[in-house]
Amino acid sequence: MAKIVSRTYGEALFEAAMEAGPDQAALLAEEIAAVREILSQNPEFDALMNHPAVPKQEKLQVVGSVFRGRISDELESFLEVIVSKDRYRELDAVFDWFTAKVKEQMGIGIAYVTTAVELTRGQKNAVEARLLETSGYRRMEMNYTVDPALIGGMIVRIDDRVVDSSIRSRLDGLTRQLLQIQLG
Repeated sequence: MAKIVSRTYGEALFEAAMEAGPDQAALLAEEIAAVREILSQNPEFDALMNHPAVPKQEKLQVVGSVFRGRISDELESFLEVIVSKDRYRELDAVFDWFTAKVKEQMGIGIAYVTTAVELTRGQKNAVEARLLETSGYRRMEMNYTVDPALIGGMIVRIDDRVVDSSIRSRLDGLTRQLLQIQLG
């Protein structure tokens, strides 16, 4: 359900921004990043906005008093819609969806690479170059994590696509094949 909500609201925000032009969408993404930073530094704001005992009208007044004149009218109006529709809990996911869509529009891919050991700078550059070559993106945002359970190889995720070339997954596949042979 949360994924549908984030997509619906994120898409509405994206379409509204694109009507004003691709540059406006990029500016809005930057503004959203700044708002997210402020919200992350003020968890009491989230607590207030998510508290069931606080009336919706009061939450809307808080949004207005905190953000009016500090952010664009478009983003303030969007926050008011989110609050009025009781969707504040999904705000992070909505912002994630919007930001990913803007990056996609700009030709920026987001890759999550998991390896068994830390990669060297040269290896990271080679992975990024290969992903740029095969994905069609103009630029990549690379996110690296280490998971020793992989034993070796790597897992690469871009959007919904996952390429798993880890030794762990190969061993799991061999185990399944052996179990099928024994059962057959």
